[in-house]
Amino acid sequence: MRGNGVNMGKAADSTWYRDDADTMLIEVKAIPGAQVSSIDGIRNGVLLVHVAAAPEKGKANAELVKFFSKSLGCAKSEIELVRGETSRNKLVRLSFEAFGALKAIIRP
Repeated sequence: MRGNGVNMGKAADSTWYRDDADTMLIEVKAIPGAQVSSIDGIRNGVLLVHVAAAPEKGKANAELVKFFSKSLGCAKSEIELVRGETSRNKLVRLSFEAFGALKAIIRP
C-alpha cells in the first residue's frame, strides 16, 4: 500500500468503469469498518475500497464520498452515489477529471 491509502492492485480489468455521456460510472465494492480509508485495487470487475466508517445511518457512504474527494482532489459535488445506498456494491458517478485522477492513482 502506498502512503496515500492506495494499494496498486491490478488495473488491467476495465469492466469496473464505463462512460456515461459527460461523466464516468464506476463499480465500487465498499468495505466499511476499516481503520483507514483506502483503495485496494481492482478485483472481480469492481474497485475495492476500504472505508473508515461504520455502515450505519449513511456514515460509510459519506466517508466514501469524502475519501474520493480528498484522494482525487475534487469537490464532493463531482462524486455521486447512483446506486447501492444500503449495499456494499455501489455505482458511483465521477466527473471526467476525477476519474482521470483515479486512473492515475491505480495505474500499475
